[in-house]
Amino acid sequence: MPTKLFFSTATLAFLLSSLVGVNFINNKKTENHYNFYSNENSSFEAVPIVGAVGPETYVFDHFGEGPYTGVSDGRIIKWREDQRQWINFAVTSSNRSGCEGQHDHDRTEHVCGRPLGLRFNQTNGDLYIADAYMGLLIVGPEGGLATRLANEAQGIPFGFTNSVDIDEWNGFVYFTDSTLHYQRRNYISVILSGDKSGRLMKYDPQSKRVDVLLDNLSFPNGVAMSQNGDYIVVAETSECRIIRYWLRTSKAGSSEVFAQLPGFPDNIKRSPRGGFWVGIHSRREWIVGRIVSHPVIGKTLLKLLPFDMIMKAYGQFGRWRGTTGLAMRLSERGQVLDVLEEDKTTISNTWRTVSEVKEKDGTLWIGSINKPFAAKYKV
Repeated sequence: MPTKLFFSTATLAFLLSSLVGVNFINNKKTENHYNFYSNENSSFEAVPIVGAVGPETYVFDHFGEGPYTGVSDGRIIKWREDQRQWINFAVTSSNRSGCEGQHDHDRTEHVCGRPLGLRFNQTNGDLYIADAYMGLLIVGPEGGLATRLANEAQGIPFGFTNSVDIDEWNGFVYFTDSTLHYQRRNYISVILSGDKSGRLMKYDPQSKRVDVLLDNLSFPNGVAMSQNGDYIVVAETSECRIIRYWLRTSKAGSSEVFAQLPGFPDNIKRSPRGGFWVGIHSRREWIVGRIVSHPVIGKTLLKLLPFDMIMKAYGQFGRWRGTTGLAMRLSERGQVLDVLEEDKTTISNTWRTVSEVKEKDGTLWIGSINKPFAAKYKV
């Protein structure tokens, strides 16, 4: 092994092994603390997905059917409760050669598509899709091949289209572009490099125009409208926080920190009980926080180490730490109301990332970017 590579590998190993604690940014007492994924917990159910992984987000159509979710081979699938099976609904790329089947979809997703954010227009049944590679798309109520609406803003192509929500008052579509410089499959690089090229955007279905509302963001991810439509909240993953962008009132056009979190937030969805559910990919460990705060460290690792080695070390570190899945419900003021977490007494090392929690009819649908099943939890 070359001296430079050996030194870099040793440095990475030292950084990951020198962890001394967890940096909990918000440790206020919550109303409820739910544990899930216990073999003895009848409230939890894993719904297998065949041939793909990563049900990142969930949506229900205007008939209340579903959920629908996007998976790693580029399909959007629909859950039929009466048949107890997933059925194909839509795809985001016309090129489906070699897309499906048991293989590493990360290597083909730039061709097959990787649908992430989903949101139905409840008026006409159209489904808006944020695909990491294909941009902002739409498909009708009957499904099929999605149509691209936009793949650039202000002449700058999207790099990593991520999440989407709709203002039902005027039909505007809000969505995020996480970075201009890295693809979705290299998402760890966005955090390690300190990248701040992310954008929050608005699409007007009438004029077909895309406007940039905020730029210079650190891995903007999930986005959700407030209940009264006065503002939207955006998960800024690298900063472990939620920001609020005002759409109405005297504050319109301004933004502020809405909540600080103990980990890296992914998607955010409004809860029918009020507030927002935030899926947290992983906790922000002390040493990771140091790397994020000093991007030169992360950039050096990315320059000297093969990306596959970094991902392998990241995965092994998570297993060694026994990292558990985590989600939080925040109030409209950004206060923690509920915490959803894997039962620490029965850690199975099978659930370490939560991308989303979608609440409907007393059931939490829990998403993940790398699990071969959708999770249901009754509250």
